[in-house]
Amino acid sequence: MLGLSGGCGGKRSAGIGAVELLRERSPPPRRVGVGTGSTVREFLSELSSEEWAADAVYYPSSRDSALLLAELGFNVGHPGTVASLDVYVDGADEVDPYGRLVKGRGAALLGEKMLAYRSRYNIIIVDDSKLVDVLGSKKPVPIEVVPDALPHVLVELESRGLHPRVRRGSGKDGPVVSDWGGVIVDLTIPSGVNVEELDIVLHSIPGIVETGIFIGLTDAVVVGYEGCKWKVERYQRRRGILARA
Repeated sequence: MLGLSGGCGGKRSAGIGAVELLRERSPPPRRVGVGTGSTVREFLSELSSEEWAADAVYYPSSRDSALLLAELGFNVGHPGTVASLDVYVDGADEVDPYGRLVKGRGAALLGEKMLAYRSRYNIIIVDDSKLVDVLGSKKPVPIEVVPDALPHVLVELESRGLHPRVRRGSGKDGPVVSDWGGVIVDLTIPSGVNVEELDIVLHSIPGIVETGIFIGLTDAVVVGYEGCKWKVERYQRRRGILARA
């Protein structure tokens, strides 16, 4: 475990650890994918003081991340214009011992998965509260659904015991709609369910665009702890452009 003097929470600690990982990469990354969420904000705040980071182009997974990158003075690229990324950095809602993730509390799961798939190296940053033994044990699993398919998808999911709940936004009427136009639905995963099999089943249902289950896309997880301490867990990547190389 690495550490720095001074006080900081787990999210900031994870952000500092991710910056350290990026410093180790040679040459420095020039095409950087950026996820969405509060831990990513901590990471970008730390990264903004790095001189080498000013030369890179950053590709956001959401409009929220694009606005934040611009506010911090980073060079922002459109994610649809890049075929591959040198590195992708993002948070997660849950991480299990195999490096599998649940993501999507920020409703950016589709953009996040597209960037993670196209990145050559994925760094996931979390505080230690996000570590779980079983995915879905702390947080619901989000999916994105085509709006016109929502009624029949909800019936199908309910019949499978997944208790779907259309996510409602604060400050607006109606369901949460992603940047890509899909409705976000949260699922309760019954105990004992194999998440890899569940992911396959969900993708087989017409109208489901993407799931918040991320499998085989993790290269490293930086776990942050109180007091500016962190550790790095490394995994064998199985999916994406690296898997095809």
